[in-house]
Amino acid sequence: MKLCIAEKPSVARDIAEVIGAKQRHDGYYEGNGYWVTWTFGHLCTLKEPHDYNEKWKYWRLEDLPMIPEKFGIKLIEDQGVKRQFSVIEKLVEQCEEVINCGDAGQEGELIQRWVLAKAKCKVPIKRLWISSLTEEAIREGFQSLKNGEQYQNLYAAGSARAIGDWLLGMNATRLFTKKFGQGKATLSIGRVQTPTLAMIVGRHKEIEAFRSEEYWELKTNYRETEFTATIDRIRTEDRAVKGVEYLKGHPFEITSFEQKEGKEGNPRLFDLTSLQVEGNKKFGFSAEETLKYVQGLYEKKFVTYPRVDTTYLSEDLHPKIPNIMKGLTYYQRFTAPLMEKPIPKLKSVFDDKKVTDHHAIIPTGIQPSGISQPESQVYELIVRRFIAAFYPECKVSNTTVLGKVDQIGFKATGKQIIEPGWRVVWEETKESDSDDKKPEKEKPEQTMPVFTEGESGPHEPRLHHGKTSPPKPYTEATLLRAMETAGKQVEDEEIRDMMKENGIGRPATRANIIETLFKRKYIEKKRKNLMATPTGVGLIDTIQNELLKSAELTGQWERKLRLIEKGEYDLEQFKQELTIMVRQLTDEVIFSQAPIRIQLHTDEPIATEKPKRERKPAEKVSLANLDCPKCKQHKLMEGRTGVGCANYKVCGFLVPFELLGKKLTEKQLLDLIQKGKTAKMKGLMIPGAAQVIEGSLAFDDTFNVIVVR
Repeated sequence: MKLCIAEKPSVARDIAEVIGAKQRHDGYYEGNGYWVTWTFGHLCTLKEPHDYNEKWKYWRLEDLPMIPEKFGIKLIEDQGVKRQFSVIEKLVEQCEEVINCGDAGQEGELIQRWVLAKAKCKVPIKRLWISSLTEEAIREGFQSLKNGEQYQNLYAAGSARAIGDWLLGMNATRLFTKKFGQGKATLSIGRVQTPTLAMIVGRHKEIEAFRSEEYWELKTNYRETEFTATIDRIRTEDRAVKGVEYLKGHPFEITSFEQKEGKEGNPRLFDLTSLQVEGNKKFGFSAEETLKYVQGLYEKKFVTYPRVDTTYLSEDLHPKIPNIMKGLTYYQRFTAPLMEKPIPKLKSVFDDKKVTDHHAIIPTGIQPSGISQPESQVYELIVRRFIAAFYPECKVSNTTVLGKVDQIGFKATGKQIIEPGWRVVWEETKESDSDDKKPEKEKPEQTMPVFTEGESGPHEPRLHHGKTSPPKPYTEATLLRAMETAGKQVEDEEIRDMMKENGIGRPATRANIIETLFKRKYIEKKRKNLMATPTGVGLIDTIQNELLKSAELTGQWERKLRLIEKGEYDLEQFKQELTIMVRQLTDEVIFSQAPIRIQLHTDEPIATEKPKRERKPAEKVSLANLDCPKCKQHKLMEGRTGVGCANYKVCGFLVPFELLGKKLTEKQLLDLIQKGKTAKMKGLMIPGAAQVIEGSLAFDDTFNVIVVR
């Protein structure tokens, strides 16, 4: 008998139906020379620290780092898992061949290999490698089964990822928890989780440090077209008003009128990350929700394998595209024009060099039924993107008009769509009514009349008053893009493709990383924005090792994992590099005598006038006559949250009335400001670490407050 092992019971049922194994038993199907059984995702996991060494059961700094001589696996502690594994184990003992039918990806390979290793499999192993679960795909897959050894590098990469996460996660979590979290809090550290959190915290600090500035822009309306002055923004209202008065005394003249025809390339097919980005932007779905919906569509045979990181199709799929199009009967109004002539073999769609294990996510051509509303919305995105990829490019006319009022230059731009091309497919899909799920809107560009160089006439000048805006918080969409490009802001799709190998996390794991940060209460969601919590900020501030926080360096580890998958890097070398890093990190944290540095932030600038408020006499602080210790040019003033420089916007000096859980007394504030250091005090709480310590508050070289122990 041949034994097929699928990753889920539903997939096992589909395979059994196709290959004729229709007799149901407890935990497997039988028939036509096959047994078909299943796992429930992971049945096995890497052993825990105490499985290697009894003393590692206890969290002690002196036992770190924990480096097992050889990593082992064990069954997950669950009765259902043990029962199903016993079925698999017996079938493995009796079969003549195993066909690995796990999900065709790195994680799927790891799940199956661990189970087969635990079951002591000694028979030959074949591999079913398919990109969809349609009957046709399963039949074709069984007609061209691969040798299991072909996927040894894929398994090695999965093992390296799991071992790397164990080495860093187990050791760093215990290390930071015992060093800085003496209360009940566990400080969770992860190879991908921590740099992801660091990106969110970094953006949080940029926003907090941002100080908005007013500005004025000169604008004018000429022939119902708005022009903006090309000079720098004006920083004072008086000067801006004078500028408008000056404009009123002179006519507007056109100096240049240029129209250029251009093309807007078709949107790429979806990989998982771009689908998650679009799902978040259009419907407010979290990355985890989009993954769940597209996985459901895959298991129901309506779309191809979703956990992919390519936006291309393999060239051998080109002949199958017409049949897929015919199956999309609901979208016939869009597919009919394409079916009138042969489907083009576009290089932007078909490229074997850009496809490794799987191609981009596309529909299978089977008409969906019995799917939920969110699944329907995700399916709609996939189908429209698929159809649009084969439409003509969108032709546009880009117009740039330059003008002047005496010596002041002005500019206006506009765009007109000449031939919509693929845009006709991209109609508005249904949107959620929820405030936090409203899609992002593009600002429409103005349509331009025809101007003649040298023409002149009256115009209507005006002032635009605005304020500079802080950086935008991450949404799940922008965070996924940042993870994909290791924190770099990249809009160009070609460049983004090249950077994917250095992205942090894999498409299938990024959603789980974001959810873990939510569960740990390191981040929270406000409308669509992801915000760092005080706990998350405190954790990142506590971690002084830049390697743990660097998205770029973590991206380099990810690249090595991909090279292992290609057979171009050695698993043992990767493990050795991580072992060295963990040892160095342990020594650095345990033996470091550096003070814990806490960067102060405030949501409110110092008030220009002393606000009226009631305060108990014991809390009253009189410091207004002191000179600012930082700039030494201005006096100190009291605000609602603290005492700081009267020229705070420029100088930035501030000491809050409450620091690290302590309300500072008048003497402590005076000592800190005049002497640069307080006496020792008890009960200082380190943010995010639940640690209460004794120490003095002092200024560092840049007048941030640090704790000296």
